[in-house]
Amino acid sequence: MNILDITENSTRAGAGLIKISVTEDRRDDILRIEITDDGEGMEPDIIKRALDPFYTSKKVRRVGLGLPLLSHAAKITDGKFTIESEKGKGTTVIADFGYSHIDRQPLGDMPGTMATMIAGNPRVDFVYTHLSDGKSYTLDTREVKKELEDVPIDHPKVIQFIKENIRNGLEEIGAGR
Repeated sequence: MNILDITENSTRAGAGLIKISVTEDRRDDILRIEITDDGEGMEPDIIKRALDPFYTSKKVRRVGLGLPLLSHAAKITDGKFTIESEKGKGTTVIADFGYSHIDRQPLGDMPGTMATMIAGNPRVDFVYTHLSDGKSYTLDTREVKKELEDVPIDHPKVIQFIKENIRNGLEEIGAGR
């Protein structure tokens, strides 16, 4: 859910490309989630306010819990959280978790999460990379779109294919064991 929320922020900021990287490093006991976008970016004062749960740029709700919850979830596992952003250039959010920490929440259904983001944002390009102890899997929707030609990426059969491709790729690299 955190990844969905952060990418929603990216799409609202006008991102055309969102890169999501998940790194599982059991040897160094780290799970890292990094989300980078090419959206409008944030001014330094907004970056500071972004971690306040009572601040949001959304007009519908008066609270913005995505970044504060992700930051808290990382920090309670002896991890860390950073936001880097530059107005007009985009934003990078990095959350490091203690991989084996008892309070680390499970990563969740990444195939379903990615399928939801792609289906809901067909004009946005996504690059999803998952590294697991030196093995990697990558899905780049720009490459998928080239292969599809006239078939829309949000077609239900394409989304199902993407979900299965991610699930198989993650299984091959031993992610989430």
